[in-house]
Amino acid sequence: MFAAAGQVIEMKSGKRWEDFVRERIFTPLGMSTTCYTIADMLKQPDYGVPFREKRDSFELYKIPYYEDTEGVAPAGAIISNIDELSHWLIALMNEGKYNGKQVLPASVLKATLQPAIALPNAAGEALGYWEVLNSAYGMGRQTASYRGKLLAFHGGDLPGFHSQISFMPNDKIGVIVLVQTDHSAPLYNIISYNVYERLLGMDQTPWSQRQLQQRLANKKAATESRTKAGADRVANTKPSHALGDYAGEYENSAYGILKIGLQGDQLQFGFHDFHFPMSHFHYDRFDTPDDEEYGKFSVNFRTNPQGDVDQAVISLDQAEVVFTRKPETLDPKVLEKLAGTYLTPSKVKFEVVYQPGAGLALVFPGGPPQKLIPVKGLQFRTAQFADIIFEFVTENGQVKAVKRRDPSGEFIYPRQ
Repeated sequence: MFAAAGQVIEMKSGKRWEDFVRERIFTPLGMSTTCYTIADMLKQPDYGVPFREKRDSFELYKIPYYEDTEGVAPAGAIISNIDELSHWLIALMNEGKYNGKQVLPASVLKATLQPAIALPNAAGEALGYWEVLNSAYGMGRQTASYRGKLLAFHGGDLPGFHSQISFMPNDKIGVIVLVQTDHSAPLYNIISYNVYERLLGMDQTPWSQRQLQQRLANKKAATESRTKAGADRVANTKPSHALGDYAGEYENSAYGILKIGLQGDQLQFGFHDFHFPMSHFHYDRFDTPDDEEYGKFSVNFRTNPQGDVDQAVISLDQAEVVFTRKPETLDPKVLEKLAGTYLTPSKVKFEVVYQPGAGLALVFPGGPPQKLIPVKGLQFRTAQFADIIFEFVTENGQVKAVKRRDPSGEFIYPRQ
C-alpha cells in the first residue's frame, strides 16, 4: 500500500519519492539530518544500533541493520531523531503549519484521520484491557479512543528498532517514542499512554506491569516449548527418495525461489538470505537447525502422481506456502522439433504448436490451446492434470509419436 503510494508520487511529480519528500516535507520542516539509508545514517556523529534479546536468557546481542528497502522505501525508510521528528509532529497538530508556514495541506491531514477499516477491540476482549477502544485504520494513520480521548497514531517496526508518533488532535498534545531492541517494542505504547495520562491528570494505568508480566510469561513458555521440539517425530523412517532427488529450485509466485542443495549427504536450505543445513526429521520432512535469530524452517516435500519430488511446503507468515519445482528449461530448437501434427486412435488429428517464449501447446479441433508444462526430459503435462503425461517418442533423432499416459492406461499418437 505505502509502496504503491510512493510510486504514484513518482509518476505524478516526475521525481524520485526520496527527492519529493525531502523537497516538500523535510526541508520546510527543518529536518536537515533526516535521511533514508543506513549508509547516510552512519555518516552522522551519533546513531542507533539494533539489538535483540536472546531467547533463553536476558543477554542482548547486536543484529545487522535492515537495509533492503529498495522498492518499499515509502513504507518506512526514514531515519530520523526525536528533535526533527518533533517538527513533523508539530505540523500534524497544527493543521499542517510549522513556524507559521503551511507545509502540509490541512485538508489532506484531515483526510488521513478519517476511519476506513474498523479494527476489533482485541485487547479488551482477550485480556480485559478496555482503555483503547474502537480502533480504525485510515490513510496511513490509525485512530482510537484512549480513555475517552481521540488518539491518532502510527508505529514503525524494523529489526532492532521500533517507533511511534501519536497525538491527541482535540487536546493538542503529542508523544514520540523511539525504542531499541525487539523485546522492548511494547514500550512505545506503554510510554505514550503514560505520558498522556500524566499530562491529562488521569490516574496511571499499570501498562508496564501488564506488559512485563506477559513478556516474562511468554518467554518462559517459549523456552520450555523448545525443549519439547521433535516430540511428534515418527521413529525409524526414511526419505522416500535419494537425497539428490530433493535438490533443485522450487518457486512460489509471491515468495520467490527456494533452493535446495546437496552437500555430501546433507540437504542445504537456501531462501533469499537464509542458508542453513537440513536434517531428516521423518518421512519426507527435513528441518533446519533452530537458529537463535531466525528460528527453524521445516520443509515437507511432496511428490507428483509419477512419484517425482515436485513441491516443498513451508509454514511462512500466516499460512502454508507451496513452492513448486521449477520446470526444466529445454532448448528452443528441441521444442521446435516437437511441434507438428499427431493422430489419435480415432483418427482425429491434433496439433502440437510451438511459440517462442511461450513453449508448446496442444490444440485439438474446436478446443483452446492447452499449455504443455515440462516435467523432465521430453515429458510434459497440462496445467489441469498432473496425472496425465505426454511424452514425445524419438527414434534416431526423429520425433515419431506422442505417448499419453494416465492412471487408466497408455495411448500412442503417431506423428503425421
